[in-house]
Amino acid sequence: MPASQHLTKSGIRKQVLALREQLAPDTRAAYSAAISARIGDLEIYQRAGTILGYMNFGAEFASELWIQQVFEDRKRLALPRVNHHTNQLDLYWVEDLESQLEVGLWRIREPIVERCKRLETLNEVEFALLPGVAFTRDGARLGYGGGYYDRLLGRMTLRPALAAAAFAQQIVEQIPQEKTDMKVGWIITEQETIVCSAQK
Repeated sequence: MPASQHLTKSGIRKQVLALREQLAPDTRAAYSAAISARIGDLEIYQRAGTILGYMNFGAEFASELWIQQVFEDRKRLALPRVNHHTNQLDLYWVEDLESQLEVGLWRIREPIVERCKRLETLNEVEFALLPGVAFTRDGARLGYGGGYYDRLLGRMTLRPALAAAAFAQQIVEQIPQEKTDMKVGWIITEQETIVCSAQK
């Protein structure tokens, strides 16, 4: 757990990203498989019929394995696409990763607008798995600095169950918080499932 009491958001981000990059690819793959299995065991995930996921990039938790499980569990999957006109995330239903995605911003695979149906309302999402750089055990989340997910969640009138997948070394003691920062209810690592204070 990196020390974070006196670091700025950018300082924490730099520190945790450096740690994450040091993980060997086979170790990341093993950790990601363990995390995917833990998410599948979550009752809040099992009860949900509509899921918001994301496509990973770089040294993140490898979300594609989990997404294949979402399909096998016969749940509806929504994935985000950056709208460059509004600077917000638009959500689209995706049924096939190979034919319905293309490389987009930051080389993250995103839904192809012409091949996917856009969600009629954001409130259709029942369970959301959010990306992030660092997290605290009470659910504070540090993203990559763009604020995309905080703005997305702020547009929802019905809040879905919010979870995050992270390697254990991404858990820190403290993250500076602003009013617009959204906390998650569950953090799933390769070692444990953390039920954050808001859910207890």
